[in-house]
Amino acid sequence: MQHQGLQRIFTIVAGLWVGGFVTVAYLVTPILFSTLGDRQVAGIVAGNIFRVEAYFSIALSLVLMVTANFLVSKGENAYRLIRWLLLAMLACAIGAGLVLIPWMSSLRDQANADSISVMASSSAALFSRLHGVSSSLFVIQSVLGIALLWRLTKK
Repeated sequence: MQHQGLQRIFTIVAGLWVGGFVTVAYLVTPILFSTLGDRQVAGIVAGNIFRVEAYFSIALSLVLMVTANFLVSKGENAYRLIRWLLLAMLACAIGAGLVLIPWMSSLRDQANADSISVMASSSAALFSRLHGVSSSLFVIQSVLGIALLWRLTKK
């Protein structure tokens, strides 16, 4: 228990991070689509928010993994499982932020260059599949984040 201050900071940062991306996904995004009259504009804004969130998640999960490794090396064995949760969350963020979101953005940009929405383009089916996979990764990351917080707050 000699690293109690670091563990508390770790828990606070993890809580803010998970709370932030859960808020974006399950509160901000639905509000965007219900408030903005244009679904294409809402999609562009949501895509940009998710892109930034994914980059932020990559950075924070790496920082938390390094910190968890340090704590494990100092005998805090409770952080062994936490490292695996963070690794899985990192994989979700990389898949979304570095593969799926840029791919969907390029499909949207191609459609916009033709002055049509992506859902009216020949890439609509591919875009829908990518969106489904991206949404699934985000749900998985959310569940992993809740498991992370559950584990961190375990006595």
